[in-house]
Amino acid sequence: MTTSETTERGAPAPDDDGGRMPLAAHLRELRSRLVKAFLAVGVGFTVAWIYFQPLFDIVQRPLKPLIVQAQAEGRDATLVIGDITGAFMLQVKISLLVGMIVASPVWIYQLWRFVTPGLHKHERRWSIGFIAVSIPLFLTGVTVGYFLMPKGLGLLLGFTPEGVANFLSVDKYLSFFIRTILVFGISFLVPVFIVALNFAGILTAGLLARSWRWIIFSTFVFAAVATPSGDHWTMTLLAMPMLVLIGIALLVCWANDRRRARSSTDPNYDDLDDDAASPIDRPDSIEASDLDDDPTPDDR
Repeated sequence: MTTSETTERGAPAPDDDGGRMPLAAHLRELRSRLVKAFLAVGVGFTVAWIYFQPLFDIVQRPLKPLIVQAQAEGRDATLVIGDITGAFMLQVKISLLVGMIVASPVWIYQLWRFVTPGLHKHERRWSIGFIAVSIPLFLTGVTVGYFLMPKGLGLLLGFTPEGVANFLSVDKYLSFFIRTILVFGISFLVPVFIVALNFAGILTAGLLARSWRWIIFSTFVFAAVATPSGDHWTMTLLAMPMLVLIGIALLVCWANDRRRARSSTDPNYDDLDDDAASPIDRPDSIEASDLDDDPTPDDR
């Protein structure tokens, strides 16, 4: 039995003896999902290993114009490998990075298939939507970070004093490259987490709207800290798309709150003052017999 056999509420299907799926079955299912995910990453790694040189040209493309400019100004600037195993590890790192990106739809799907048996039917629909939105948002953030990288590199290399050469370690440059694209990619996923918290009933649109000043301030602080270059230009170009996406997430949360309010039969206390007394429904008339609980002399 696999975890894909579920009951109507999304829980694992009971065994023949009426019990839940045993732990061993869950572990076998986890092993199966991990094997498929690692195979997909391995295929992507192999393809990236074969086409390493074109991929490395893409990685170093943001730095090439700056190297050409430095050489035209009479300064030495080039990428260097500082140890014997550096070239091999460089190829391994780039191939692994590309393999994980190429295989991301597969391992994300395997993760989703392992988690969904424990979800309700409506929660599965939400998870599909979140995955469908998260992948293009992450790739969009990676693309934005890639095209903004030359500006950050130009700012950092611009502090080089006269008479000093820039011999850039390939390993350090690759770390800078990965950090930049990951920061931009993950930052574009913040609105998805906001909507997920709203759908889970943890965060409301009203709370987001009342905290708009803190949201703007926190976004710019995050952009200033997260961008490797630290210049105001790159910080602004990261913060502005994040604010736009957060605004869209706020609209989605507002629509979901309205839908939830229409479908809920519970009273809404959001508009009531915390210090105000709770309204009590009182009947218009009270029967005298309801108030006379003491026995009459005749009854005695």
